[in-house]
Amino acid sequence: MKPATLARLPWAILAAAALLPSAAAAFSPAPACGASEGYSASFDGRRTFTLRPDDLEAIKAALPTDPAIGDAYRELIARADKVLAAKPASVMDKRSIPVSGDRHDYVSLARYWWPNPANPKGAYVRRDGDTNPDIESNRFDRLALSRMAREADTLALAYYYSDDRKYAEGAARVIRTWFLDPATAMNPNMNFAQAVPGVSNGRPEGVLDGANFIAVIDAVGLVAPSGALTPPETTALEGWFSRYLNWMLKSPNGKAEGKASNNHGLWYDAQVARFALFARKAEIARKIVAAFPKARIAQQIDASGALPAELGRTRSFHYSLYALAAACTVADSAACLGVDLYRAEEEGRSLRKATDYVAAYRGRAADWRYKEQGWPADTLGELLVRADSAWGPGAYPHNASGDLLLRYRIP
Repeated sequence: MKPATLARLPWAILAAAALLPSAAAAFSPAPACGASEGYSASFDGRRTFTLRPDDLEAIKAALPTDPAIGDAYRELIARADKVLAAKPASVMDKRSIPVSGDRHDYVSLARYWWPNPANPKGAYVRRDGDTNPDIESNRFDRLALSRMAREADTLALAYYYSDDRKYAEGAARVIRTWFLDPATAMNPNMNFAQAVPGVSNGRPEGVLDGANFIAVIDAVGLVAPSGALTPPETTALEGWFSRYLNWMLKSPNGKAEGKASNNHGLWYDAQVARFALFARKAEIARKIVAAFPKARIAQQIDASGALPAELGRTRSFHYSLYALAAACTVADSAACLGVDLYRAEEEGRSLRKATDYVAAYRGRAADWRYKEQGWPADTLGELLVRADSAWGPGAYPHNASGDLLLRYRIP
């Protein structure tokens, strides 16, 4: 029975179906992610790459009987309703003008750079771990970009779980405004991202800002059955990501970020692989995935499972988790190409060992011997839920709440 049919059945019947899975379901293999088609073949045409049909279908069936999932759903719908009432974000909202003179170019400020107290009108100086709040002012695009990605994701999930077309139309409006409408669309580059006044108009580190686009891709997939985004619009989105991918691969900033040996390099790989799959350039994703064990696992994880490049930071545990989140995103893309990076091992190093390393500090913040400005317990919890999905069930103790309950089936 298709999910769309299930959604129309009375809650009592759905609850019974959840408790009495069919024999066919018990022996059916897990849905496969098929390269650039994602999970569409087993998800009624929804071309997702991280969100899995077996998880979401089970969660949807459990909505009537699971109080925690029900609470998460109601919170999701409340947020989605607020988003519907708001104007979609775009790069045209910022108050500043890029040095290019084209307002369609994305502009952001480097997170840890501040005016120099000794020379307030001179070049900015770096204060690692100390976020300049100006990065999220309306002088720049960073806040608008994160808002766009969050709202597209919220509305797409709301559509999937409610089957109410208004949420799909809202998600399409958000996506269309940022990527497709000639009056508001972002140019497919990050030439002026993470700029530092007096130092650089845009840096390789700015590629990190594009990681927000990864969630948008699954949002596009979730709303596909609604037709809110037309086939020509979906093709145009693939074209936008193809051009952005070309910028990442060929621009000086993109190529420099790809050579980074810390979380930046991992997030570069995560973006290139996922954008390539969405843009139907699977051969590019295959190159990233094939190189990953030697280029990233062996080079960025040590024999103990630690990520040395992150340990010198003032937010060392946060950045260790941030790096692993990127690695997991690459592993999700690799699964779509028939490669299991979750279980790959190179020179005795692996993603599992790196996850074990951070998981050992769950509830033990005082034992972490490196600098950490604020213990990211929630971020660790999110990573362990994701890790349990990869290696579990029961691989790691974890607590899940909120949207995680709507993304991962929790045993």
